[in-house]
Amino acid sequence: MKLLSWNIQWGRGADGEVNLPRTISAIRTLGDFDVICLQEVAVGFAGLQGGVATDSVARLAEAFPGYGAHFAPAVDLPDAAGGRSQFGNLTLSRLPVGQVFRHSLPRPPEDGVPSMPRVCLEVVVEGPRGPMRVLNTHLEYYSRVQRMTQIAALHALQCDAVRLAASAAPTLDERKQDSPFAVWPRPVSAIICGDFNCEPGSPEYYRMTAPISADVSGWEDAWRACYGDIPHLNTVGLNGAEWPDRPYCCDYFFVSADLVDRVDAVAVDQATAASDHQPIRLNLD
Repeated sequence: MKLLSWNIQWGRGADGEVNLPRTISAIRTLGDFDVICLQEVAVGFAGLQGGVATDSVARLAEAFPGYGAHFAPAVDLPDAAGGRSQFGNLTLSRLPVGQVFRHSLPRPPEDGVPSMPRVCLEVVVEGPRGPMRVLNTHLEYYSRVQRMTQIAALHALQCDAVRLAASAAPTLDERKQDSPFAVWPRPVSAIICGDFNCEPGSPEYYRMTAPISADVSGWEDAWRACYGDIPHLNTVGLNGAEWPDRPYCCDYFFVSADLVDRVDAVAVDQATAASDHQPIRLNLD
């Protein structure tokens, strides 16, 4: 099972030019993926997109036929033309998708600190060994307080799934019910990826990988599971991008404890300049 995570900066490259076809071409060049998780996907917001209010969700969905497209806008605002401008996370899956959840993340106010709403998009895919949850998120950049609170929310999502799975297993008949009360799989096995806006060794990183509770294991860093103490490859600050002023890692794959032994490879493509972030790939055995 192959997954890609990438903050595409709405198609804006390290050169400052918005060019969504370049982003699409880069994704195709990177490989053949079962699930593609993208952050900073814009619908509208012409000011971001070189003055043209592009529906990037529609263009990306069209560019990858055979994939189901699931979008979670973190920001959803009226535009000047009577429509909506949206900004959030997009997951493309060629695996069958069951339940889809769009979790708004907490945003506690912090005086004098800019921020925007954040979201975690959760899809349940039918993987080679059964259903698995894939979560696609993007945490706040400016506020550590908000990041820590958002990480606590991501812990709560895993805690809910573990306890739900322990309470009752869905039956086939229940899954077939054409009802919003029908019970569908929401398994413990999970992958969470995206732009976490924190570095390895930061308080947020340690909070993310800490045990969630006495009966629920924490999220495991797939890079560490694969490479131990070898430092993470940098995912920002490369290829001449105007931001940030130094290279570091802030994009990750984390997995639930039961998937650690299935992590086969994690890779960062440091060559592409189609965003201010680098894409990161995960292979599960």
